[in-house]
Amino acid sequence: MPVLDENPPNGQKKLLVIFGVMLGITVIIGVIATIASP
Repeated sequence: MPVLDENPPNGQKKLLVIFGVMLGITVIIGVIATIASP
């Protein structure tokens, strides 16, 4: 099963979405912490 040879765009897209969500959550937490800090 040569998965790397086929390089399915669907799997890559899923990875990008997960990466983007993690980045977004980090940014949101940073913004909330900045606003909440006195």
